[in-house]
Amino acid sequence: MNSKGILLESGTNELEIVEFEVGSNKFGINVIKVKEIIQPIPVTFIPHAHEYVEGIIQLRGEVLPVVDMKRVLGLTHSERSNQHKYIVAEFNKQRVVFHVDNVSMIHRISWEQIEKPSDMYQNGTSQVIGVIKRDDAMLLLLDFERIILEINPETGINVNSVKKLGERNRSEKRILIAEDSPLLRKLLNDTMHEAGYVNLEFFENGKDAYAFLEATSEAGNIEDTIQLVVTDIEMPQMDGHHLTKKIKENAKLAHVPVIIFSSLITDDLKHKGERVGANAQISKPEIAELIQFVDQFVL
Repeated sequence: MNSKGILLESGTNELEIVEFEVGSNKFGINVIKVKEIIQPIPVTFIPHAHEYVEGIIQLRGEVLPVVDMKRVLGLTHSERSNQHKYIVAEFNKQRVVFHVDNVSMIHRISWEQIEKPSDMYQNGTSQVIGVIKRDDAMLLLLDFERIILEINPETGINVNSVKKLGERNRSEKRILIAEDSPLLRKLLNDTMHEAGYVNLEFFENGKDAYAFLEATSEAGNIEDTIQLVVTDIEMPQMDGHHLTKKIKENAKLAHVPVIIFSSLITDDLKHKGERVGANAQISKPEIAELIQFVDQFVL
């Protein structure tokens, strides 16, 4: 399967989910992350690799790591299905293969159908970022960025890259940040503070962020209150493309610059952000590049 043909229009607040199975459990991955789904091929073992990594494969001349989703999810006791597949994914400017038990179907859903996991059944180390409610079952949307970060912390946001920008002045400019991952909210908070930006307003989805912006604009001139919006793309309730579109279509908000900061920024997908009016698009984890654009728009 190749995912190129089913990319959605920008800003509709919909996404395509590839449903896959690990053990008897059903999960989902955003189609935008999926390059192809292939039959498993022999893996070359790598000594002392991370416990999640089975080894490496060569796919059309490219060497890719294979991540065993059974190990990631603690389901190593279950038998490997004879339907097992490799999901070849790309995000954060890197390619990786996820080994799963089966790939069943593709669903088109709205981000509004995805609920944030409750604190009751999720602790700070959970890999689940959303629960997709369907008539027949629930799918868990996994935080693949976090999984890769656990395997290789070097792929994450690095405060040292901000330190390399040199001495920074403290800025009181107020920046709204929409990011659903608690881990990334903390990293963004720390790195933005390091860059001198201390007046931050965080929201965990686009819906709450937009409600705040709308209420603030009703109370007065929005540009006196919020000088910039930074948004992820993948978020429950309302995604970053839809948030950007709504901001740019609202006469009271349209002048506020919007930067999309996401693992899904690729040459193939940049047109989606351009179509909804984003002022800049930066791929995670390029935090120094993000800071340079923030400087450009608010200083």
